[in-house]
Amino acid sequence: MSVDLSVVVPAYNEEGRLRPTLEAICTHLRAEPGRWGEWELIVVDDGSTDSTAKIAREAAADEPRIHVITSEDNRGKGNALRQGVLASYGRRVLVTDADLATPIEELDRLDKQLAAEDSAAAIGSRAHPDSTIEVHQRRTREWLGRMGNRLIRTVAVPGIHDTQCGFKLFDGDKARAAFADSRLDGWGIDVEILRHFRREGWPVTEVPVRWSHQEGSKVRPLDYGKVLLELVHLRARALRRTDLLVVGLFLVAALLLYKDLWADLGHGYLDDAGQDQNQWEWFFAVTADNVIHLRNPLFTTLQGHPDGVNLMANTVMLGLSVPLTPVTLLLGPTVTWALVLTLGLAATATSWYWLIARRLVDNRWAAALGAALAAFAPPMISHGNAHPNFLVLFMIPVIVDRALRLCEGRAVVRDGVLLGLFATYQIFLGEEPLLLAAMGMLFFALAYALVRRDVARTAWRPLLRGITVALAVCLPLVAFPLGWQFFGPQSYTNVLHGDNTANGPRAFLEFAGRSLMGTDERADRFAMNRTEQNAFFGWPLVALTTAIVVRLWRLAAVKALAFTAFAAAFLSLGSKFRIPYTDIVLTGPWRALAHQPLFESVIESRFAMICAPVLGILVALAVDRLAVTKDRVHQVVGLAAVAAALLPVLPTPYPVRERQDVPEFITRGMYRAYLSEGESMVTVPLPSPAAAEALHWQSATTLDFPVAGGYFNGPWGPDRIGIYGATPRHTSNLFSEVRNSGQVPVIGPNWQAQARADLEAWRAGVVVLQPQYNAEALHATVEKLLGKPGRRVGGVWVWDVGTSRDTGAGER
Repeated sequence: MSVDLSVVVPAYNEEGRLRPTLEAICTHLRAEPGRWGEWELIVVDDGSTDSTAKIAREAAADEPRIHVITSEDNRGKGNALRQGVLASYGRRVLVTDADLATPIEELDRLDKQLAAEDSAAAIGSRAHPDSTIEVHQRRTREWLGRMGNRLIRTVAVPGIHDTQCGFKLFDGDKARAAFADSRLDGWGIDVEILRHFRREGWPVTEVPVRWSHQEGSKVRPLDYGKVLLELVHLRARALRRTDLLVVGLFLVAALLLYKDLWADLGHGYLDDAGQDQNQWEWFFAVTADNVIHLRNPLFTTLQGHPDGVNLMANTVMLGLSVPLTPVTLLLGPTVTWALVLTLGLAATATSWYWLIARRLVDNRWAAALGAALAAFAPPMISHGNAHPNFLVLFMIPVIVDRALRLCEGRAVVRDGVLLGLFATYQIFLGEEPLLLAAMGMLFFALAYALVRRDVARTAWRPLLRGITVALAVCLPLVAFPLGWQFFGPQSYTNVLHGDNTANGPRAFLEFAGRSLMGTDERADRFAMNRTEQNAFFGWPLVALTTAIVVRLWRLAAVKALAFTAFAAAFLSLGSKFRIPYTDIVLTGPWRALAHQPLFESVIESRFAMICAPVLGILVALAVDRLAVTKDRVHQVVGLAAVAAALLPVLPTPYPVRERQDVPEFITRGMYRAYLSEGESMVTVPLPSPAAAEALHWQSATTLDFPVAGGYFNGPWGPDRIGIYGATPRHTSNLFSEVRNSGQVPVIGPNWQAQARADLEAWRAGVVVLQPQYNAEALHATVEKLLGKPGRRVGGVWVWDVGTSRDTGAGER
């Protein structure tokens, strides 16, 4: 059957205006038979309860080119349009509402535009500047409609200004393909079809039309909200079972890794966390406390008293610690800590899975394997001991995807705004991971531009424009927090990390302590500590990915990925490195960056973390091709090689040790009798990166007492160099030496005077010594310094040193 034009009219309870509409359409098409050729008019009665179906059948009896489709039930405009379009045969298909708010004569404009622009669809647009609105709706209704349409196009179809006008002309075959793929039955069908055309790359042109509001219109302003709900429902239905299964597997894997922590939240402590678990729980607790009391979330004096802590200059992850305030207040900071680690790891894997499946591979399991490596690689698992800011990276793939969208140049302003918002949020999750991600993206972009100069010539302008928009959005939002971080109280310049902060070349070939084939004893030789095993991919995985690069070298993306991994690994070697098994020492590229702004505080070995998603993507690309190869031997051997490379780096569960109980002196509030307003508690030794149990005392109770010293990043010296912990004083150094050595030094008047000066500087109200290693030596040292015996209270030794009270005997 050869039909040049099909006109589809959905109708529900339209007995009052259907007949004039059908007559107008037929009259217009009959007027120029040579222009429209063979045509058909399809009326879809959507379960009307009035005489709509009868009127349509009467019109069909008079005009054989009118066809009537009747539904028993009212199922919505989307279902009616789907039935009508799928029943059509036209080379072109026009869909129009039964009220003819857009006159049928406007078909001429759409038809000319469809031919002139070589478009797949020409749609009537009331938002076009050349459109004419002959009869307006009520002002409130029109304003609500505009807002609803603007929200829909922003969320669902950027670049199209009027998605809901019911007058659209399509290429017939493409229309039938799109409607056959559609699922929505309601008003959201217009958006779903336009999204289908956008996804397939079929051009859509907006055409100015005449439009008049018709009394009795079925469309109400609130229906725009229904459209959004339908689109959300559609997105949920679009999830494949495989997607849900993969996400579930990621969550199960994360739970298995942290199972021992979850099994004993009351006393469990990650064994390799050092003092970081105490620190992070304190961060979560103090943020919640600041939020609930409407205090500045960027500063506190609860630690490092009286100078305080610049929280923005520390990684408190306000992007999670603030929204998780209810969890922290109701269930405690340890639950928040466990949730952030577990859900953050699963979310990061899910985000990489989404990006890889969306951009790089067709096979979902290949994407899952690549995402698993990106999120569960040895460097990530190492940071999972103590650094959630380097484990919770679910925003990084989202930022990468938005940058790639900018290169496409479709909706530069919208994508630039979103990129700016995403970057802003990532800053409140972790600034250093954002810097590393930006460096990785820069490496990839430079390499890809060299390989595909044609793509670079097209992409650089929208990318640059979008980044400019992103900065215009991001910078005002972060100006105050970053100003506080770099110039506020307790801010610092750069951080001293000490020696051994770079990777050795051999570290890339070794196995991490938490890898299936690794041991702590061997891995400890190649990393500064167990939370900084930033390479350790293992020689089988390095060999596999090298083979993949060689095999897929023809692909521009593979070349760019290979360069990215090599550049990141090379930077991580530091300012100088030794060639293994020789005495040859070479200068590394890090020397050029080591003292530059932002980079001067970065641990260079962390650049190797960029390799984790790169290796994951390479493995995904290889498995995706193995999945479709017809060479069975090649497939089996290839998949076996992948398994052999990944098996040794499978992560093992994090070990957990028993945490020391908080003494009754704290839990029962006995300390309140010893502290006046503005006074701090001095623990022996003072909280530091080596011993921060006092932070747990605070976070596990009520946070109503400050402590001197602490574990945080703060300034030291006239140059305000960043160090870990508060500025050390003679007395705090003395306590640390005694605890480490177990030897009581000779204490004379000079030491006693120094102790009084330091206690005054700390505004000390009470000195507290808990049971610990070398406690007897510490007890003797404190008694000699203070010149009086301590008192046993609530499981600890205390010395009352408050300046506003009698401190002669330490008795009450």
